[in-house]
Amino acid sequence: MPSLLTTASVMMCPHGGTVQASPSSTTVQIAGAPALTASDVFVIAGCPFLIVLVPSPCVTVQWVQPAAQSTISGSLTLTEASVGLCLAATQAPQGPVMIVSAQPNVTGL
Repeated sequence: MPSLLTTASVMMCPHGGTVQASPSSTTVQIAGAPALTASDVFVIAGCPFLIVLVPSPCVTVQWVQPAAQSTISGSLTLTEASVGLCLAATQAPQGPVMIVSAQPNVTGL
C-alpha cells in the first residue's frame, strides 16, 4: 500500500517549483506532521515555466485521484499513488505533481 502524504512530504511541479501544503485540519499527525487530504490548499512557489518566453508558472495543485477509501474528517487522504495536476493562474493544467518523498510509516488505500 502507498504511504500517506503529510506536510513533511516533498512535492514538486514538473518544472521544479516547490509545492507547499496548508492542511485544513491538524487532527491526524504522522511523525509530528499533519496528514494531507484532497481538500487541503496546495500552493506552488518558484516554478520557472515559460510559454513562448511568457511566464506561465504553476501556482496550485488540483487532486484528481486521491486515495479511494481512507478519509480524515470526511475528506479523502492523499498517498504516494495519488494524482494531482499542477495548474497555472488561468487554471490551465501544466503537468502532474511529482511526489518526491513521503513518510514510510502509515499507508492507505
